[in-house]
Amino acid sequence: MSSIFLCLGSNQGDSLEILEKSRVLIEKRVGKMLDFSPVFRSEPWGFESPDWFYNQVIRCETLLSPSEILHIILNIETELGRVRDSKHQRTSDVPYESRMIDIDILYFDNEIIHIEGTDHSPALQIPHKHIQNRRFVLMPLCEIASDFVHPVLKKTSLELLYNCEDKSRVEICNTAQKSKYPYIAIEGVIGVGKTTLATMLSETFGAKLVLEKFADNPFLPKFYENQDKYAFPLELSFMAERFQQLQNDLLSPDLFHEIVVSDYITEKSLIFAGKTLPEDVFSLYTKLFHIIFAQLPKPDLLVYLYASPEKLKQNIIKRGRDYEQNIKLDYLAELQDGYLEHFKAVQNQRILIIDVNNLDFVNYPEDFSKILNLLQEDYPIGVSIRNLHISDEF
Repeated sequence: MSSIFLCLGSNQGDSLEILEKSRVLIEKRVGKMLDFSPVFRSEPWGFESPDWFYNQVIRCETLLSPSEILHIILNIETELGRVRDSKHQRTSDVPYESRMIDIDILYFDNEIIHIEGTDHSPALQIPHKHIQNRRFVLMPLCEIASDFVHPVLKKTSLELLYNCEDKSRVEICNTAQKSKYPYIAIEGVIGVGKTTLATMLSETFGAKLVLEKFADNPFLPKFYENQDKYAFPLELSFMAERFQQLQNDLLSPDLFHEIVVSDYITEKSLIFAGKTLPEDVFSLYTKLFHIIFAQLPKPDLLVYLYASPEKLKQNIIKRGRDYEQNIKLDYLAELQDGYLEHFKAVQNQRILIIDVNNLDFVNYPEDFSKILNLLQEDYPIGVSIRNLHISDEF
């Protein structure tokens, strides 16, 4: 696999949407996107225009050659509405002008490539000859590869930026989306991806992220080996930890975050305890729970990620935590049923259930966008289901 850096730019149409479409097409046709910078807004470079450019640098891994990639990105530009003058197809000296989308190859590994254009193929020069001259390239490049060394100039991206003579105005663009719901909680059974999604949403919304600290619980590995013996101390320790964390994160004012995203709800203590504790012990546990959590705020939107036990087991095996490998399908199914039964009895709360069996919101931006779109909808109090194929009785 080779590593390639691309710079995306647009100053016509809905530039932010065009950049997103470009990233999706590049990932499908060139290779997996490993990293991407924030979007930067900049004055036009090399010509005058009232429309500012929006630029972003991305890094992908690919099995393709530079010439193959150039052919693909030219097709993507055309597909997204860019019109090129045919007389400039064979040369790298394209006139500076407003454009719907521009995709430049900055680096391909550490290779130095110069290919003259022909009647059948465009010219190609790597590294791009203007990297060191363009502030709108160097600023996003430094966000993801500040230490990358230019193979010709032998300077890092940061050094190139420091020495760049371009004084045009370039500023980070605040593209963080807004959420309708100030407090969102993501829930789901082990292995469904709730922590990953919560993290992605917090970055998108610029939100405070509250993650469950399960990895630090000394009883968890013991519980998976002997549930009968360690169920009660495990559930008590989780309950205490969740209360302390939420008390600190939800009741203390935060001047820097208007939105909170968490990867759990307090009621999961009851759901798990109901599956692991004897009836008399669970009755005592329930009384303690309601006393402790009565004063904590509830999420404005609870998002439950649904996946089949088989899909959950695949994810658990893939992430490779030793103490989780012996979890049985029956246990995962029981937990799933416990959540769904709990939601039937919940009142005065918005609950959104999303089937993620056929979604990969980590590797496919369009799947993440589908979830973002769902979170922009208005939901009534009660349970709302999206693309969920479970029992109609629910």
